[in-house]
Amino acid sequence: MVRILAERSKLEAFSGKRPGISIVRPRNPVLYKLLLLLLQLYSGESDLQLNYYSESCPRAEEIIKEQVTGLYHKHGNTAVSWIRNLFHDCIVKSCDASLLLDTANGMKSEKTSSRSFGMRNFKYINTIKDALEKECPMEVSCADIVALSARDGVILLGGPHIEMKTGRKDSKESHIAEVEDFIPNHNDSISSVLSRFQSIGIDTEGTVALLGAHSIGRVHCKNIVPRIYPTVDPTLDPAYANYLKGRCPSPEPNPKAIEYARNDRITPMLLDNMYYKNILSHKGLLLVDQQLVSDPDTYPFVEKMAADNDYFHEQFSKALLILSENNPLTEEQGEIRRDCRYVNRN
Repeated sequence: MVRILAERSKLEAFSGKRPGISIVRPRNPVLYKLLLLLLQLYSGESDLQLNYYSESCPRAEEIIKEQVTGLYHKHGNTAVSWIRNLFHDCIVKSCDASLLLDTANGMKSEKTSSRSFGMRNFKYINTIKDALEKECPMEVSCADIVALSARDGVILLGGPHIEMKTGRKDSKESHIAEVEDFIPNHNDSISSVLSRFQSIGIDTEGTVALLGAHSIGRVHCKNIVPRIYPTVDPTLDPAYANYLKGRCPSPEPNPKAIEYARNDRITPMLLDNMYYKNILSHKGLLLVDQQLVSDPDTYPFVEKMAADNDYFHEQFSKALLILSENNPLTEEQGEIRRDCRYVNRN
C-alpha cells in the first residue's frame, strides 16, 4: 500500500499535479494505467466532501435545513418535491442542477420534458437560494441545494438521516435532449428500469429501495388510466381498481386538472415500507410498481423491505447517496449560479 501511494505521488508529479518536479514515467505500463485510474478516482472523490462549506459559508447546511423545514410547515408537499428533484436531476448525466434551468437564450428547459410532468415547487428553490445569497453570496451551488433539500425532506417525511457530501457545481447547459434516455418511464419494463439505475452504479436492491419513494405523494390520473381503461389490469386488486376508477373516472383525464390518486392511502406522507406491503397485495399504482412483485430478481427485496422498515431505510439511504454523487462537475466544468434558473452571464 505504501509503495502504491508513493507511485501515485510520482504519477501526480508526472501528470502535472506538482509543477516544477520532473518524474520518469513508471516502466511497467500495466502499473501505470492502474495508477492513472486510481488517481482519477481519487481526484473525482475529492471534489465532494463532508462539510465542504465549513469555511466559505459555515451556516450553509443549517440555512438550507431552516428553509426546508419552514417551507414544509407551510406547504407539506415541498418535501416530496425535493426528493423527486434529486432523482430527476442526478440520474440525467450529473448532479448539476440542470433540471432547474428555465428556457432562455435558445436553451430549452428540462422542465418541459414529458418526464417532468407533475413536478412543482421549483419557485421555492429560489427561496432557499435567496437566503443563502444573503449570508454568503456566490458560495453555495444550486446543485448542493438540490441534494441537501432532498436530504432534509427525507427526514421530515419520517425517513433516515443521510450524511451527504457537498461541493457540487452547477451545469452551464440543459440536458433536455438526454432526459428521456436517462429517466425511466412509469410504463417501462422492470428490466429497463434496473438497467438505467445500474448504469450509474445502483444495483437491484438499491433500485427497489429508491422506488419506495412512491410511498409518498400522489400520481396524476394521466399516468394511471392505462391500468384501468379500457379494461382493468388483471394484476390489480379489484377493490383497489375500484378506488382508482373513483379517483380517475375518465379514460382521458385533463392533464391540467387536479385528478390524482395516492399509492399509500394509510401513511401517504411518510417514507415508510407501506409501499411494499401494498404492492404485495396487488395495490401498485403504476405498472413499474407491480412489476417489482412479478420479477424474480426484485421480489425477494420487496418481501424483505415489506417486513423490515429499518432495512428499507438503510437501503434507501445507500442508494440515494450513490444517486446524489453521480458524476459531479469539476470547478472548470461548472459554476455557482447567482440565480438557479439561469446560467451566469460573465
